[in-house]
Amino acid sequence: MPPAPALAGGSGAADALRPLLDTVLDALTTGAAARGGPLPAGGPDAVAARVRAALGDVLPPHGHGDHEALRTLVHALAAGAADPADPLCAAHLHCPPLAVAAAADLAASALNASLDSWDQAPAASEIEALLTRTLAAELYDTPHPDALVTTGGTEANQLALLLARERAREHHGGPLAVFHGANAHHSVPRSAWLLGLPPATAVPTPTGTLHPADLDAALTHARRTHPGPLLVTATAGTTDAGLIDPLDDLADLCERHGADLHIDAAYGGLLALSPRHRHLLHGLDRARSLTLDLHKLGWQPVAAGLLAVPDTALLAPLAHQADYLNATDDTEAGLPDLLGRSLRTTRRPDALKIAVTLRSLGRDGLARLIDRTCAAAQHLAELIDAHPGFELHAPPVISTVLFRPVPPDDTRLAGSRRALLLDGRAVLGRATADGRLWLKATLLNPHTTTGDLATLLTLLEGSTQR
Repeated sequence: MPPAPALAGGSGAADALRPLLDTVLDALTTGAAARGGPLPAGGPDAVAARVRAALGDVLPPHGHGDHEALRTLVHALAAGAADPADPLCAAHLHCPPLAVAAAADLAASALNASLDSWDQAPAASEIEALLTRTLAAELYDTPHPDALVTTGGTEANQLALLLARERAREHHGGPLAVFHGANAHHSVPRSAWLLGLPPATAVPTPTGTLHPADLDAALTHARRTHPGPLLVTATAGTTDAGLIDPLDDLADLCERHGADLHIDAAYGGLLALSPRHRHLLHGLDRARSLTLDLHKLGWQPVAAGLLAVPDTALLAPLAHQADYLNATDDTEAGLPDLLGRSLRTTRRPDALKIAVTLRSLGRDGLARLIDRTCAAAQHLAELIDAHPGFELHAPPVISTVLFRPVPPDDTRLAGSRRALLLDGRAVLGRATADGRLWLKATLLNPHTTTGDLATLLTLLEGSTQR
């Protein structure tokens, strides 16, 4: 009988992993070279055909061995990837992860801790506790701020609505009415649906942000027809344009109407670490809960979300008991109870890569990355504004730039974007603002240069003239 395959953990982990890592790194290199740009050329059918050819029999009768399997499939994955580390890959809120964070994630995978009980993750649970309290304290100047690690903004928003629903049941008994700007992330109304709440009310945002007068009118009307609890969700960094709602004014309105405030700061929340940009978030600390997402302006591998609250007591509704994970006598004896830290049971120690990044870069290093990325967006806006062939929608607030060709032609714009995608030369997003279609460049790569931005416009100019 052949020996059992090597394991990633234990005392022999380094000897088992090191040669495999060389194979993986080589395959990443050859795959990127085969791709030759930010996206594989040829479109979905061509990519699917290449993957099928490389993969062959998904479950072969006899194995090909570790190195061949890694070499073949990692190469195929890299050759067919959309690479956010390429400066011309600028469509989505999808960052290139820092090398140090990806390396830390390897350790998390190798040790395979699960943060549903202390005896599965002794050190990882303490790292998470220290990290979450530290980041929450950056957002709230309160005695006991806290945060939960989530898979991203969607899960964090869902948890925020869940906590608000449970507060409403405890203190009011009536159903929770949720209000959000039309600029909000789709996960807000979807979370209301998932949680069995009345359909969320979308307040129009014709200028792209939630206007206090419009929210005031909506809440005033709601108070006439709905005597129960209200929750307002504001946004600090919209998905389409990177805009920030007037947080302080909205918080004033919520106080006046007796409504709770949740702020989805998945995109813009990390601006709080930058002395140059934190003023944009004035009023953020007045929210009952905050969503953050460090796989956006935090350069973490997916997933790296947070839900922060000003007091850990606000997380009490998530408490849950299962004897095999957090028996009462174990908890009373001092073993940390982790089950109320998430709606998930098995979950990775995603806090490790974040903690490693913070220790590696420090506050000033992260601030420099944030400032450099925002500066690149400002420079792209200046290039567009000076270019006779393009129209700039507005100066960027964070790192998203909306623009379109001149003269405007929505069909040609959409076709030009797809042509660049199918050629594998550039990846741009699309957004609707002011009732018009715009190209969207979301810059999250701190290594992007002036030359890269000029190249992007040159490619697009050639594509629109076809």
